[in-house]
Amino acid sequence: MSVLVNKDSNIIVQGFTGSEGTFHAGQMIEYGTNVVGGVTPGKGGQTHLDKPVFNTVSEAVEKVGANVTIIFVPPAFAADAIMEAADAGIEVIITITEGIPVADMVKAADYIKDKNCRLVGPNCPGVITPGEAKVGIMPGFVFKKGKVGIVSKSGTLTYEASDQVVKQGYGISTAIGIGGDPIIGTTTKEAVELFMNDPETEAIVMIGEIGGQLEADAAQWIKATGNKKPVIGFIAGETAPAGRTMGHAGAIVGGSEDTAQAKKAIMRECGIHVVDSPAEIGKKVAEVIG
Repeated sequence: MSVLVNKDSNIIVQGFTGSEGTFHAGQMIEYGTNVVGGVTPGKGGQTHLDKPVFNTVSEAVEKVGANVTIIFVPPAFAADAIMEAADAGIEVIITITEGIPVADMVKAADYIKDKNCRLVGPNCPGVITPGEAKVGIMPGFVFKKGKVGIVSKSGTLTYEASDQVVKQGYGISTAIGIGGDPIIGTTTKEAVELFMNDPETEAIVMIGEIGGQLEADAAQWIKATGNKKPVIGFIAGETAPAGRTMGHAGAIVGGSEDTAQAKKAIMRECGIHVVDSPAEIGKKVAEVIG
């Protein structure tokens, strides 16, 4: 029972033959991920990286039983790719593409909400279940199998947290990069909920940033459901100048409640073990789970 992806996932790559899709699909295959093919309209019937190429997602579902997709489609077409995957019955849609217009994502998010699928991203590093499946752009060697789940808005901090946890002698059950755009699929709370329900996860590292309500919503849910597993939390952006737009489009402070200080206060009130520096994540995990 893994979270979102595992060794039995049948994974396809949308935008398979493009430069980004080719490079990262190659890395995923080298890691041992079960990539069963890819989709590039107009190139169906070809072979790429020794895998079949299909014109449509529904064809990939029919021919190779695809149930997970990773999207490397350019921003102008990425929302259509998400909707196509949802229409075809794909269960987990991981969208790496950065810079998708917000209006497109509003439409896509509304379109897929009644479908039987889960969207991760966009503008995210993906999902990795160490030793089983790497569906994304993260450096696989940083992640070792273990019992700590990671949910993060930041790709770089996902790798940093994992590296620290591993160096403390622990490992990662699954790491989920939810992305930093204003409109994303899976929220911090939803990712935490997946880990709370996962028997292989004993503790959770929750990495957020200034802007938005995602971390506060997750913290309040954790408290309301009884703090079933220890959660270690960090909020990036404490030293950001007020009103400054950060690298992530979602990291824009709207009011007094979405500053780093306010978020950390809420998290502490809800029983989360908050650290003030990303350098302290690994030590805090070791301290909390012993």
